[in-house]
Amino acid sequence: MDDNLSTKVKSWLGVAAIPIILWTCVPLLFILAESLKSTTALGDPTQNTFGNFWPKDISWANYQLIFTGGAKDLFLPALWHSVVVCLASTVISVVLAMFCAYAISRLDFPGKKVILTTALAVSFFPVIAMVTPIFNLWRQIGLFDTIPGLIIPYLALTLPLSIWILSAFFQQIPWEMEQAAQVDGATHWQAFVKVVAPLAAPGVFTTAIIAFFTAWNDFVFSLNLTAQNARTVPAALAFFTGASQFTQPTGAICAAAVVVTIPVVILVLVFQKRIVAGLTSGAVKG
Repeated sequence: MDDNLSTKVKSWLGVAAIPIILWTCVPLLFILAESLKSTTALGDPTQNTFGNFWPKDISWANYQLIFTGGAKDLFLPALWHSVVVCLASTVISVVLAMFCAYAISRLDFPGKKVILTTALAVSFFPVIAMVTPIFNLWRQIGLFDTIPGLIIPYLALTLPLSIWILSAFFQQIPWEMEQAAQVDGATHWQAFVKVVAPLAAPGVFTTAIIAFFTAWNDFVFSLNLTAQNARTVPAALAFFTGASQFTQPTGAICAAAVVVTIPVVILVLVFQKRIVAGLTSGAVKG
């Protein structure tokens, strides 16, 4: 009876998930279709099918434009900046969050709840409200339009979230295992590296993925704290121009959006089991 009920529930959940999947995929398919249209197809519905949705003749001109054409000087450096800044901010935030979350979950000290509350408050703070003071400070100390000047603000986005997620994972690891390692002669550091860290690996991996996505999709910091030397892709898309002042660069923007979405999709598809396992292990008391 319970198995039948479980099967029915799963079936209904699967049916309910179909419109959600369609609602999510249709905009992505629309962007892909726009990136495959030629300049004339973008303005002529007769050259498209399914109600001006999909082009009759697929064109790769928009991708050639951003990789080898006139937009490559704007897109390719921005793509490299996105990779460097997001990887650096992810690694730094996860490493710092590991030590902070370990201390919060293992040690009893005054202000522990204040740290978690502050981290949560910072993550809820509007990003646009932080841009102006950071912009003025960065101009004064020379961090404006630099890679470090973009990594540091990204830590304000990724570090609080990483601390909250990892704190839940470390609390699920039995303290007795760490104490047993210390009884066998391991130091605190050795017990952390050889016992705690491997057990928390699913949570660390999940946190890294979420932190990377958060930094990868940022627009406000990149737009306001960079000029050209450190601008990332989300902000660079705002500076795409058409062949003339009367032409919208719709195709080039959609092509660039498809390119920057591919790493996110690949990460989710390849590591979806580890992401789900990490989130589940953090939610189930062990």
